[in-house]
Amino acid sequence: MKNYIFAAILSVYCIIGLLGLNATADAGMRAIYINGTRLSDQKALALQQAYGQVPPGRYWYDPVSGLWGVEGRPAAGLIHPGLNLGGPLRANASKGNTGVFVNGRRLPLQEFLYLQQLLGRLRPGRYWLDAQGYTGNEGGPALLNLRALARKRSRGGNWSYHSPYGGSVGGDGQGFSYYIDKDSSWTGGR
Repeated sequence: MKNYIFAAILSVYCIIGLLGLNATADAGMRAIYINGTRLSDQKALALQQAYGQVPPGRYWYDPVSGLWGVEGRPAAGLIHPGLNLGGPLRANASKGNTGVFVNGRRLPLQEFLYLQQLLGRLRPGRYWLDAQGYTGNEGGPALLNLRALARKRSRGGNWSYHSPYGGSVGGDGQGFSYYIDKDSSWTGGR
């Protein structure tokens, strides 16, 4: 149920990837590759039994957050995290060109712009994201929950989110403020 809610909240985020959902498959290729590794027929069958028809092609999968996409493209959806599918997630899995890395994957511009719209400003750096929506600096504690933030943001008007981990975000429809601690905060307009 949690993954369903998270998927619904991130639907705007993932719709960008759906624009290019057709997997790039070579003529005659019948295999499913995830993170550069061909799935065995048994794993491919299990994947299809769990999620429906998966066209042959090349995909990336983030086992920490559950995000996935067609290789070379932005996130297209969300499945269960922690699945043993393919090789390790590569930095260039979605051909990102920003200075923002999430769980080791460099974000493409479309995902960066969505997060920037949600947060007001997004600094280049390395971050982690789990399947429940919690996020923070790589190696650090959770700073906020993107799922909760997106839910509040979607309601419009004045909104704020105060993380139990010390960060807070707020907005009035004209701009955003983000506060991590007494020494670092920023504000951005639309």
